[in-house]
Amino acid sequence: MKQAEIIKQLSDAELRKQLFLSQGIFICISIGLSFFLFDRFSDWLFYFNWNFREILIYGVLSGFFVVLIDLVLLWITPKQFLDDGGINERVFYNQSIPFILIISLVVAISEELLFRGVIQTVFGYIIASMVFALVHFRYLKKPVLFISVVGISFLIGYLFEITGNLLVTITMHFIIDFLLGLVIRFKK
Repeated sequence: MKQAEIIKQLSDAELRKQLFLSQGIFICISIGLSFFLFDRFSDWLFYFNWNFREILIYGVLSGFFVVLIDLVLLWITPKQFLDDGGINERVFYNQSIPFILIISLVVAISEELLFRGVIQTVFGYIIASMVFALVHFRYLKKPVLFISVVGISFLIGYLFEITGNLLVTITMHFIIDFLLGLVIRFKK
């Protein structure tokens, strides 16, 4: 059964529950792996740096740049090339702004902890970026979406390479998800 068909069978409450569950699993995997892959757990915490200039320039501005590119893609690309099976619409369309903010923050934190904080730190930029893209497997049959997620993954990974700061990547990821969630929420 296709993922989109499974998603259609879930109620909105069940979908939200599954979304939070999957992100909780990512956080648990991140923390668990950090105990095995780092000499000390505190080594992992080194990647959280409150450098507001870096966060603003690399996280916030890059996030807005990606959203702008996505909006242009939405405008010029036929809808069938951007349809993810309705999953993003189910997650964001009828939700409150505080819910969109919370889910965007949870997703940004959990995914960046795992993909940049653990996988990229231990196995490298290319592996982390490819695994991140492949985890978004629902895009594999949609070339425009898949190329977009691969590009975003490599961009976020590159920003982590040059800053070594998870707060930069979490901020960027959050801004992308939150603003695009709002676009879906207010789409007419």
